[in-house]
Amino acid sequence: MTTTAPAAVPPAARSTVTAHPDTATPPGPVAAGAKRVLLAAPRGYCAGVDRAVIAVEKALERYGAPVYVRKQIVHNRHVVESLEARGAIFVDDVAEVPRGEHVVFSAHGVSPAVVRAAAERGLQAIDATCPLVTKVHREAVRFARDDFQILLIGHHGHEEVEGTAGEAPDRVTLIGSPDEADTVEVRDPTKLVWLSQTTLSVDETMETVRRLRARFPQLADPPSDDICYATQNRQVAIKQVAPQADLVLVVGSANSSNTVRLVQVALEAGAGAAHRIDDAGELDPAWLEGVTTIGVTSGASVPEELVQRLLTRLEQAGFPVADEVRTAEEDLVFSLPRELRQTAAGVRDPRALGGRA
Repeated sequence: MTTTAPAAVPPAARSTVTAHPDTATPPGPVAAGAKRVLLAAPRGYCAGVDRAVIAVEKALERYGAPVYVRKQIVHNRHVVESLEARGAIFVDDVAEVPRGEHVVFSAHGVSPAVVRAAAERGLQAIDATCPLVTKVHREAVRFARDDFQILLIGHHGHEEVEGTAGEAPDRVTLIGSPDEADTVEVRDPTKLVWLSQTTLSVDETMETVRRLRARFPQLADPPSDDICYATQNRQVAIKQVAPQADLVLVVGSANSSNTVRLVQVALEAGAGAAHRIDDAGELDPAWLEGVTTIGVTSGASVPEELVQRLLTRLEQAGFPVADEVRTAEEDLVFSLPRELRQTAAGVRDPRALGGRA
């Protein structure tokens, strides 16, 4: 597998139905018992993931192998294995990186302690943190400075949560689920604000906030939505598809929070069944028995080629070319880390402003 631009799907390979999120069933009626595949859009790579993957590719081109990466650059096994094949070395701690080498911080962000540790080792750090995660970090710093206790909604042990909490460890209290909102203890209920991990289920996060506000009416909101646009868009899209689907297949790795949430959202929206798979090779033929309508989507760290391989496998199993159900357009791109905006010769790289050439 390569991590070059996600493969464009030829126009003849699918039809597209544009559906507003608030409307009912997007595609028209089909004959009873007729098989169909509904392909949710948006899906796959978001701007932050694309930027992070390109950052590692550019670092390898610019500095040569090896380039070290702290943690997985994004949570996708195929992407990581592809970059490893090109010379990237993934480590859990910057202490594993030889002094003076280049190290890329993953899209999930790092705490100030990690930044200091890298500097102390003389590492040449390239920060590929998603700008939307950086926004949450800045919010944490500002609210801590203003003497707020920060109720951070997120998953225990997730790298993004660790990075955000590290900005103000004495001010952050982690809320891992709606039930934890019922028992959390606070210092001063008049000086509270909630922030969130960017890749959560929108519905579950709002339920957590509802329970928190029932206990603490003066709970302040973040200045803008912390759950990223791509996470929300992918959840809205699968909500359109799921009620019509006997089976929903979500492509993505098990450690991808937003991918796992898509399975949960699909089931809550009415899918008959939903499974996460890393790639087409994990498709269980038994899942297809008695199924007429299949919904397909992918997490925000998944190359489009993996989705296309799954669609090919479904066609081989007797399902027709997919109908794409689109609920939003995405055109956001993020500029590359400043160290990578020029080539070694000092020429501005055509990908400097983000996205693939």
